[in-house]
Amino acid sequence: MAATEHTGGRPGTTAVRWEISLLGGFTLRRRRAPVDLPLAAQRVVAFLALQRRDVLRGHVAQVLWMDATEDHAAGNLRTALWRIKQRGGELVSARHCHLSIARDAVVDLHEAERLLTSRDPPRLSAHMTNELANDVLPDWSDDWIYMCRERFRQLRLRGLEALSRQLSAEGAHGDAIDAAEAAVAAEPLRETAHRVLMEAHLAEGNVSEAVREYRTYRLLLADELGIAPSPGLGELVPERFR
Repeated sequence: MAATEHTGGRPGTTAVRWEISLLGGFTLRRRRAPVDLPLAAQRVVAFLALQRRDVLRGHVAQVLWMDATEDHAAGNLRTALWRIKQRGGELVSARHCHLSIARDAVVDLHEAERLLTSRDPPRLSAHMTNELANDVLPDWSDDWIYMCRERFRQLRLRGLEALSRQLSAEGAHGDAIDAAEAAVAAEPLRETAHRVLMEAHLAEGNVSEAVREYRTYRLLLADELGIAPSPGLGELVPERFR
């Protein structure tokens, strides 16, 4: 997701220095240049980026090293913070007993959530739709990620469907199809995602594409679950093509 604004929500007030990517995997950039961090340091940065607030140092250590003793966890955190300081400068702010991500950092997850909940969505680029189909840190298995991952998955699916319908109503048919296809890619068995994709094709006047999408979904459901689409979905296309 392109970095466009200050994390405090005031566009244009501060030049973007840090970009943290959590969708599809962890990456960190400082003024567009990649920054390589050890895994322990990545976990600290990712955890703080997900919190969006100041977090007690002890809580960070306890969550990230839950199987370690309190002293060992605190030591691990100090080492990770030192690594971040060495390679990432002032990315992590330490105040008293609290830690937080620098305010001039942009997090792609936050940008995606803002887009998905916006009442005035921008036109979607191919890069944006590809990013919106990604999970939060999909290769990480830490317990603290699961709730955030599932929350974003649900927001992404509902948001992409709503975005597709809004773009169709505005006549932006290509963008509407892109948004619906991103929803289908994120959850191939979700009927409402296929419905909005069919609706987007129909709004553009492409009945054949809507029929093709219906037949593809019908075969997928039969193969994966042994069931058929709801009758309401089939009613979107002429009966002879169902």
